[in-house]
Amino acid sequence: MRKQWENPGMSQSFGEAPAGPPHAVPYVDYHIGQKRILTMHLSAGGLITANVPPIVSIDGRQYIVYWGTMSFEIPADRPCHVSVHVHGQAVGRAASLLLPPGPSTTRTYTAGGMTGLARLSE
Repeated sequence: MRKQWENPGMSQSFGEAPAGPPHAVPYVDYHIGQKRILTMHLSAGGLITANVPPIVSIDGRQYIVYWGTMSFEIPADRPCHVSVHVHGQAVGRAASLLLPPGPSTTRTYTAGGMTGLARLSE
């Protein structure tokens, strides 16, 4: 039998998956209200950005992620700032929006390929 690490200040034991939706990046800032899931479809839009990982920011916290579909836990009871950009030779391919309070939602980021214009849309 595997020994469980227990900490009175924590709600889970070592080795257990955190509570919440599977495969969602947890919201790490202090927030005691309800949360929702933001699903992001991240598209490189061309060869220039395909080898450069996107950076998703949720309320100012940056996450270096991968192209494809990612899920993030965000506040449901207040607005949440979301932005996506890439670094390297593709600097400038950034898009940003302020999500209003509400249910779980999905957004698509396209890096823009040769045009250099990025887009974050429903």
